Amino acid sequence: MKSILFKRHRFPADVVGHAVWLYFRFGLSFRDVEELLAQRGIEVSYETIRCWTIKFGPLIAKRLRRYRTGPSPRWHLAEMVCWIGGRRMYLWRAVDDEGEVLDFVVQRRRDTEAALKLLERLLHNQPVEPQTITTDGLASYGAALDRLDIRRLHRPG
Repeated sequence: MKSILFKRHRFPADVVGHAVWLYFRFGLSFRDVEELLAQRGIEVSYETIRCWTIKFGPLIAKRLRRYRTGPSPRWHLAEMVCWIGGRRMYLWRAVDDEGEVLDFVVQRRRDTEAALKLLERLLHNQPVEPQTITTDGLASYGAALDRLDIRRLHRPG
């Protein structure tokens, strides 16, 4: 993977990286990051920090994803109602037992087809096979797991 280029920037790469890290790691405002850098003798405006986070934040996040450990093999599936544009939609989520969101799907319906879509995407995109899949009492999960022939992994919660 290519390194992140900080060319044509007035400040060294260490300063830019530190400012972006402070903003994302601690949830600080741009002005708070500006103040912390000023205490270290680095005069930079909050607007410059905002530009750095927009430009370099996604690049740094992409590089960090390489070092992230794989998901746990114990998955929890849940759905919830949400309103999007005045319409009732269902957010189907898959989370591992450490709280990492594995995948999600937004559907208009709460049926077997929607559960099947989530499970197919989940099984296709994850590098690890599940040991257990814990769900709530919704019958759609059981029907979708039957269609995929992985009912043996199901643990109703």
